[in-house]
Amino acid sequence: MSRRQSLRTGLIVGTVSAALVIVAQLVTGAVHPAGGTHPAGSLAVDGAPGITNQLQHAGLVDGTTINTAAVRTLLAKIPAATAASTPTYDRDAFGPAWADTDHNGCDQRNDVLARDLTAVTYKPGTHDCVVLAGTLHDPYTGQEISFTRGATTSTAVQIDHMVPLSWAWQHGASTWTQQHREQLATDLSNLTAVDGPSNESKSDQGPATWLPTASYSCTYVARFTYVVHRYDLTLDSADRTAIDRTLGTCK
Repeated sequence: MSRRQSLRTGLIVGTVSAALVIVAQLVTGAVHPAGGTHPAGSLAVDGAPGITNQLQHAGLVDGTTINTAAVRTLLAKIPAATAASTPTYDRDAFGPAWADTDHNGCDQRNDVLARDLTAVTYKPGTHDCVVLAGTLHDPYTGQEISFTRGATTSTAVQIDHMVPLSWAWQHGASTWTQQHREQLATDLSNLTAVDGPSNESKSDQGPATWLPTASYSCTYVARFTYVVHRYDLTLDSADRTAIDRTLGTCK
């Protein structure tokens, strides 16, 4: 068994344990993600299996179906953004770009590539940590993109912070400790391998001004809502309206 296989086994065990904790907390009402009964009109999930699993573990998905009512319940709990001024955005305040915060021996960028790509190959001698190549079924565009690590090719597939760090800074993260900001910056539930140009086009925008292709927009706003609520961020009225409007298309 390779080191990555061993590490992944440990991650699976840890994820199952975390899911059991979430289930227990849902029973007591002590967890943020919403659960409950899933209506017939809920949306089939689009996207990579890893993304679907994240939503399942968050309690927002039963099988492969998003409960839009549960997402709205979560959305209603998010406080409104205030007009308070914030310091100038500082990326360094979120820690190193791809720290190994889950302590599995591989940095978060390679963890996301390994999770979201198929037909993955690894750089020899890196204990199956450094992803050399693979194929991305891009959730943002619906296209299939080949990834090859290299100075001129790596940017074809980039890692998106679903809740952008600059956006988070303006919605509460500027007051956090650096450790808490680093947790958001490297949280796998907030990271997705995507088409590079789409990631650059999105930049630091929220749902009011940027959404992916319609086939993924419902899953996108569900994940965005989950992360915002999980980290006790605020939400301005334009983004809230955009999320609610998008959920209304999820039939």
